[in-house]
Amino acid sequence: MIQKLYEIIQDRKANPKEDSYTNTLLNAGEDEILKKVGEESVEVILAAKGQGKARLVEEVADLMYHSLVLLVQQDVSLAEVEGELERRHQTGGAS
Repeated sequence: MIQKLYEIIQDRKANPKEDSYTNTLLNAGEDEILKKVGEESVEVILAAKGQGKARLVEEVADLMYHSLVLLVQQDVSLAEVEGELERRHQTGGAS
């Protein structure tokens, strides 16, 4: 699903749709996307501190979505992120 969502965001960037929240974010630019990533990060922390598992899942999903928007906006591929995770795993940095 993450790859599929990334591809949908890429498509919105290439083929904007007027009523798309993704396009609203992309059009707002880097600062607005970074603001949303920051807000969602805080919401993940708050959810983890006693708002329950369901709320945490919702907030992590929001953070992942906004992070994917940032990656697309910055022209960073999922393969690059996956490659970094693989590199860290091989060197014991994320085990």
